[in-house]
Amino acid sequence: MEPLSEFLTREWLAQRGERLEILESARLSAGASAETTVLDVRIDGSDARIVLQMLAGRQFGAALGRREQAGIQALAQRHGVPTPEVLLYLPGSASHPEGFVSRYQAGETLGSRIVKAPALASARSVLTAQCARALAAIHALPVAETDGLPVRGATAQLTQLARIHRGYGDTLPVFELALSWLVRHRPPEGECRVVHGDFRNGNLIVDEQGLVAVLDWELAHLGDPMEDLGWICQRAWRFGEGSRPVGGFGSREALFAEYERIAGRRVDREAVRFWEVYGTLKWGVICQWFGRQYLDGEVRRIERLAIGRRTTEVELDLLDLMEGLD
Repeated sequence: MEPLSEFLTREWLAQRGERLEILESARLSAGASAETTVLDVRIDGSDARIVLQMLAGRQFGAALGRREQAGIQALAQRHGVPTPEVLLYLPGSASHPEGFVSRYQAGETLGSRIVKAPALASARSVLTAQCARALAAIHALPVAETDGLPVRGATAQLTQLARIHRGYGDTLPVFELALSWLVRHRPPEGECRVVHGDFRNGNLIVDEQGLVAVLDWELAHLGDPMEDLGWICQRAWRFGEGSRPVGGFGSREALFAEYERIAGRRVDREAVRFWEVYGTLKWGVICQWFGRQYLDGEVRRIERLAIGRRTTEVELDLLDLMEGLD
């Protein structure tokens, strides 16, 4: 089996024509679908820091492959969206899964610290507006240059989510009630734009000045831009700051107002509400998936089981949202 270091240095030389020497490495995370490693390297004699993301296992739903993820992230970076520059795509091999390398950007990524750390107080005061501007830039990306991103409208996503949930065989009446609510409140299908798909606190890099970069593009697709506005508002991404719907640091109206100013289009509040309910239910089904991974022996990590039990929290969140209490 070829060591990862040899695989990476060989591909770097072949694709970029530069000699890469790995000096140090540190694993940042091993999530549901990706392993992230920070590497201190020497490139043709100059020291640098890069980030390696590699496929870690089965992904939820219809996530992009690493090549497609790297492609949309690179497109976004070229068009001014704050996101790390992609440096190299790594094809899968007999020894290693596919992955890609991006330029390292310093800052905080843990959502709980972003909403609570005293050092980030000034950042929190501007973060909502910065997120609105980043979302407007994402939704303005040229569809013609997206190289075949999948189209995922409300109807298709709702059908897929219902199939995944019911496939587990769990009896969860609140989830079924939410599915029924979503069918009744489904917005009309409109013009497809680039949607990030997972824009939230926890997928951002933040420093003392605010938003540094948007991460984790594997759920990007073409669809309704209101989906992103609903996703960032759901309770799971507030990290205990429930009174601040936007990521635990801002208000919906502040987000919508700045988005409308920059994007030049009206925010459809009812569509955003649909997508917030949908996103909350989707998070609940993801919690089911994590729990099943542990119970079925696929991933024997206790954090999978801990997240799996959070389906009960989601049930309460769904009831509040459908009753207009959140």
